[in-house]
Amino acid sequence: MSLTFFSLSFQCGICGFTIATGGAARLVFGYDSYGNTCGQRNEPIEGVRLSGLDHTDRKFVFFLDPCNIDIIQRKIKSMALCVSQCPTEELATYYDLKKFAMINGSELCSYELPGHKYPSLPERFEKCPKLPVPQSKALPVFNRCTPVDISCYAKFAEAVVTFVSDNSMLNRLIAGVAASKEIIVGLCLLALGNHLLSLAAAYTCFFSVECEYDVCSWLFSGGTSALWWLYIDYRMTMNETMTKDLRKTEEPNGGIKTTKDHSQRLLIYAVSATVFTGILLLLMLFMRKRVALTIALFHVAGKVFIHLPLLALQPFCTFLALSLFWVYWIMVLLFLGTSGNPEKSEETGLVEFRLRGGLQYMTWYHAVGLIWISEFILACQQMTVAGAVVTYYFTRDKNKLPVTPILSSVLRLVRYHLGTVAKGSFIITLVKIPRLILMYIHNQLKGKENACARCMLKACICCLWCLEKCLNYLNQNAYAATAINSTSFCTSARDAFMILVENALRVATINTVGDFILFLGKILIVACTAITGVLALNYQRDYTEWVLPLIIVCLFAFLVAHCFLSIFEIVVDVLFLCFAIDTKYNNGTHGREFYMDKALMVSHR
Repeated sequence: MSLTFFSLSFQCGICGFTIATGGAARLVFGYDSYGNTCGQRNEPIEGVRLSGLDHTDRKFVFFLDPCNIDIIQRKIKSMALCVSQCPTEELATYYDLKKFAMINGSELCSYELPGHKYPSLPERFEKCPKLPVPQSKALPVFNRCTPVDISCYAKFAEAVVTFVSDNSMLNRLIAGVAASKEIIVGLCLLALGNHLLSLAAAYTCFFSVECEYDVCSWLFSGGTSALWWLYIDYRMTMNETMTKDLRKTEEPNGGIKTTKDHSQRLLIYAVSATVFTGILLLLMLFMRKRVALTIALFHVAGKVFIHLPLLALQPFCTFLALSLFWVYWIMVLLFLGTSGNPEKSEETGLVEFRLRGGLQYMTWYHAVGLIWISEFILACQQMTVAGAVVTYYFTRDKNKLPVTPILSSVLRLVRYHLGTVAKGSFIITLVKIPRLILMYIHNQLKGKENACARCMLKACICCLWCLEKCLNYLNQNAYAATAINSTSFCTSARDAFMILVENALRVATINTVGDFILFLGKILIVACTAITGVLALNYQRDYTEWVLPLIIVCLFAFLVAHCFLSIFEIVVDVLFLCFAIDTKYNNGTHGREFYMDKALMVSHR
């Protein structure tokens, strides 16, 4: 518990530091190039002229050259001033600047220049805005004067447009996405609907593995047949088009080439689907007879979801918690960017705020906090699910289950087990950070290091990745052991490890077969969405590119399937640990009756 309190309090302390030192205010209200925060009274900064001004009436940040963007440094290379009003119309001359200052009381040149003398001052070329001054509008919340005409950022846009237009393939991919955006949104919603339908079907057949095998077999066979049918349809269309065009002209038009491209792509898709379906059917045939315990566990897991339907909402809750934390983390990171001591740049003469000394390490700790707290939230999800499943398993009469087992599990987590979750997530963080550092070094040295160094880096990254996966699996079982015995993290991890070692063959079988079955479930959802997408895009002949829209939709469908089926995987793993403990301490005799479901009893015998 103390580890959790230390981590969260330090994260909150960083946020408090940025607020207390003015970093948050400078980000939200903005500051000028002399270190003054807009919209408030400021203290003088030693060695910086025009600092310490009262900007109570000047609430907006105005850049003298807002179009001078440094893309690499991600900032505007221009002097910034605090003004009382953004220019509401284009100002083409210095007389217009004078008129705007006289009428609105908003001086757009440096503070030491009087507004009524703008046209005659020799300093106007360096300390007044670049002409013409574009019409600007203040951003909501952040009070920065931003040009209304986006052509101000023509250099950046021109670079992007030139890159896209020079790359014909990229241009076609973007055009395909733009043309089929409505279909992409519809298919993403379909992917979510497919998963909900799969959950309903799973409840009906208690996640029967044989049922999933049969569904996958029919689906992939039907999908492959559909692709071949589409290919034949395109071939027939192409032959008819070529016949008509050859009657009119000796040279075929560009539409024939497009049709040939579609036909070739469909042939590739159909052949790939055929090979993949054949391999998948062979694997399913080989593994069907070797999954007795896994089938029983999946059968009981289906019953768990029937009695605890709110488990299906856990991915939404976790995603919401992660999203809120990431928004908070980004906000504090931006606060840190405007915190610290004011420093005058020798190159530009402008004031910037930077963290120095030990304070500069706050950014690094904040980065570590991103990994740690993210892992902590995921671990809380695992502990919550484990607590609910343990309650279900060790309740003999399922009609006497608590009204809200998941809420009870959350309350136990908050009251007793936050320290356990913090330790487990911290261990994962200790392994993940070195791996990320090595990956960063590998990317930075790409093309510069020798073959031996590259091989060693990749080997280290691979080993750390394997260690991280093993620790994740052990942590998950440790959380389940904690939910069963209410012991500390280390004790629970030791007990879970001993149970897993004693049942090593069962663990290997369940992980191998179970992961394959869950993979089939993910592919099932992705394949349904992909086939629907192919059929939808097939009848929109004007769409010139299918690849990127289909990839986007399939990735979204896989993400949805992974988020939901990961909960099911946790349930199966917790059920197996409960089953192993049940068989270790009970033998079915009077006084030592099993807690397990009848389906597990059959597989145990």
